[in-house]
Amino acid sequence: MQANACIILRVAADTDKVFKALADQTRRYLLDRLHEHNGQTLSELCEHLDMARQSVTQHVALLEAANLVSTVRRGREKLHYLNPVPLHEIQERWIDKFERPRLRALSALKRRAEEHDMSDTLTTGTPTFVYVTYIQSTPEKVWHALTDADLTAEYWGHSNVSDWQAGSTWQHVRTDGSGVADVTGTVVETVPPKRLVITFGEPSQVTFEIEPYGEIVRLTVTHENLATRDDYDQISLGWPAVMANLKSLLETGHVLPQAPWEMHAECRAEQMAKNDRQGS
Repeated sequence: MQANACIILRVAADTDKVFKALADQTRRYLLDRLHEHNGQTLSELCEHLDMARQSVTQHVALLEAANLVSTVRRGREKLHYLNPVPLHEIQERWIDKFERPRLRALSALKRRAEEHDMSDTLTTGTPTFVYVTYIQSTPEKVWHALTDADLTAEYWGHSNVSDWQAGSTWQHVRTDGSGVADVTGTVVETVPPKRLVITFGEPSQVTFEIEPYGEIVRLTVTHENLATRDDYDQISLGWPAVMANLKSLLETGHVLPQAPWEMHAECRAEQMAKNDRQGS
């Protein structure tokens, strides 16, 4: 009972951070800028803002604390990306249950209107989806969890099978005994226990970056070069679910009591059926 109360308080505290971040006009403007053009440097974000760079840095830090913005280093540059997950959670908690049918219709209309702009974004070389999570673990354990076939089967619902050497093939194999691989790709780069880059089908690519952060680990998942808007929508649902299950397994020794992707079972089943049709 006490553990449940702690979880509820922690979730409430995270939600408070999101609402606090969204309450400021400048921070909303920064999110709009990233929505228009994801993957900007701090200097780019400072453009068109009539305030000191230090003030912008403070606003960005609050957005990062609320997990609304994630960062990825590319050489000397630090790029900022919009993380839609907290906004999606607020939508599900505070909006969808009240006006779900009408809002879905409006959302579909808006999505069709934006598809052209999104397709331009998806064909650029910048990452299109970045997810950051912090795990109480070590880099070695996180690396093992990402590359061990038995562990991935436990928290992902698929076994990731490979020798994980650069140039090798890897497969995302179903655990139902069918031997069907829903994804087949290539290991592009492997630097245990820091960095793993794989193709995730064609033409998309996934990068896992593992960084020690005090007594915890920061795991950044970057999924780029997505081919279609549908691909973007699916991985936006998939990665948060998989990472939540991974985090639970490493921190408690158990996966979540209910597979988080079951919340989006329709989407998952549709994708697997599509893979079956392509393989037949």
